[in-house]
Amino acid sequence: MEKIKQMVDVNTVVGDPITTPDGTTVIPISRVNYGFAAGGSDLPSKAAPAAGLFAGGSGAGITITPIAFLAIQNGSIRVLQIEPYFSSVDRALEKMPDVVDKISSLFD
Repeated sequence: MEKIKQMVDVNTVVGDPITTPDGTTVIPISRVNYGFAAGGSDLPSKAAPAAGLFAGGSGAGITITPIAFLAIQNGSIRVLQIEPYFSSVDRALEKMPDVVDKISSLFD
């Protein structure tokens, strides 16, 4: 568990900013999924019927999938989504930077 905790931190979900030559800053956003499984069984022993044999195993897996990029250029923020929209909430979150920009321009 400690090794998985070391691999999956905030820098895995929100990546390091990358600045392009034209001044645009791109920040990768990823989805992190991980899971665990374990199982075991007592098996009868032919050599010693009173003593059973134990068989067991466990495993873990991690998937890191890039889902979007935040592009910051000239004070404007855009969300560049890689995956298709799964719900209306995804669409609303994608439009949020535009809404914030429009509201802030009203106060300027």
